[in-house]
Amino acid sequence: MSGAADGPEGTGAAGAAPGADDLAPGGDDAAAGWQRLDGRMILADALRVVCAMLPGLAALLVTGFDPDPMAIGPLLALAGWGLAGAIADVVRWATTRYRITDVYVERRAGLFVRTHRSVRRDRIRSVDTGARLLQRIAGLRRVTIGAGQMNTAGEAALTLDSLSRRDAEALRHHLTGGGPERETEPMAAFQWRWIVYNVTGVWAFVSAAGLMWGGYFTAQSFGLDPGGWVGSLADWDALGPVRTAAVAFAATALLGAVGMAFSFVAEHAHFRLDRVPGEQGTVLRTRQGLFKTREITRDDRRLRGVTVSEPLLWRWMGMADTTVITTGLSVWSSSSSVLPRGPVRLARRVATEVIGDPALGAPLRGHPAAALRRRLLWAVLVAAAGALLLVPAGGTRWAQALAVLLPPALGLACAGYLALAHTVAGGYLVVRAGAMTRATSALRRDAVSGVRIRQSVLQRRLGLATVYATTAAGDGAYAARDMAAAEAVGFAQAALTGHVEPFRADAQPPGDAVPSMAAAGAG
Repeated sequence: MSGAADGPEGTGAAGAAPGADDLAPGGDDAAAGWQRLDGRMILADALRVVCAMLPGLAALLVTGFDPDPMAIGPLLALAGWGLAGAIADVVRWATTRYRITDVYVERRAGLFVRTHRSVRRDRIRSVDTGARLLQRIAGLRRVTIGAGQMNTAGEAALTLDSLSRRDAEALRHHLTGGGPERETEPMAAFQWRWIVYNVTGVWAFVSAAGLMWGGYFTAQSFGLDPGGWVGSLADWDALGPVRTAAVAFAATALLGAVGMAFSFVAEHAHFRLDRVPGEQGTVLRTRQGLFKTREITRDDRRLRGVTVSEPLLWRWMGMADTTVITTGLSVWSSSSSVLPRGPVRLARRVATEVIGDPALGAPLRGHPAAALRRRLLWAVLVAAAGALLLVPAGGTRWAQALAVLLPPALGLACAGYLALAHTVAGGYLVVRAGAMTRATSALRRDAVSGVRIRQSVLQRRLGLATVYATTAAGDGAYAARDMAAAEAVGFAQAALTGHVEPFRADAQPPGDAVPSMAAAGAG
């Protein structure tokens, strides 16, 4: 038996930490404030097993019982998996306890290996409540308490699955300090036209491949011949290979778009973004989901900025993603997204309301033409390196490869240059960069913990420099890339006023290079 408090989430002060006595079996759990998960989780799991077996049972009824192990093997495996899951849930319900104290949220679990996890309440960054369809039917919720880091087991904070809906709501209100619910005008709400922005891209073909793969084997289990049905739709030999390929491409794209549209609606239906009262201020709250509901709250006190990202290939549609820069939440965390992919105008409006400042609308300062020359040079070098790989093949294949690689490389170089921009707008630094995805980030100046100026050999020759503003949120650093070297110190000073003396020197070196490239930081 072992008890563990996971790194920064764990206990910090002697006497306040959960002790070994809490792990001992046979203790008075009720007197110590420990609570069980809801027993209806066993019912929900049983329903899930029954639903998972229905397609197989229907196939057996339609086609008749086939004693061939290849036919009944998958059904037996599915039945075994469902039974194992049900037993695991019974054990999890019997061995899991949790409690909320003034300082900690604690959970202990395990049959053969006992674990005890604790999260300090002042380290909680988000509270995510959600429910799958069968959990909703059973009146259950899954609560994920985000504390801003991954522990050694690769787990994010602490999860309680499953609580009753009433207990989950009470827990969320208790941890976030939310007051009584009142109807307010949302900052954003679900719109059906958002579907258009979420059915394009390479993932449509991945979705179509999954649907065709699953549909093919499902049809075969019912005794159907999907290959013969597709072959009977048209005279494919008469169409020829080119037209057949075009029809297959269009059908795959359409099927993928339908699949992605359904997935988007299932995930984001009833979406709503609100700012509601919290424990010591306000919190951003998103609600969404058709079959599986999800609710996320984020403390406004930890908000440091916002990022609006526009993918290159779909920029003509005005498509954008919106994420917040907040302490304890990585940009890869789904909790950092406050708006589904949609129109850039809406994204900028919502981002402005989220930070309460029009910094994203401030005019941006472009970067010198030397930044374009640097990118064009790198584009040529990369394309040439790719072409040189075909030199051993002989002939002119290397030249053909260069002719194919060079145009897109030069195009990306130009797109990357056009994206470069920066400014200082009141209390915010605004930086923009990115060739494939143009990301515009507004970062609070008082959230900057350090600045770093970097110059490569080529940047020195071109009179360029990159300034990084570091912060304990989001990406960890936001860069004004390839700006004029003469402006680098001024921008660094604006980012971290009073802490840029290490960048200055008594003597100005020749050229436009920055006097000193040493890093400076402030705690």
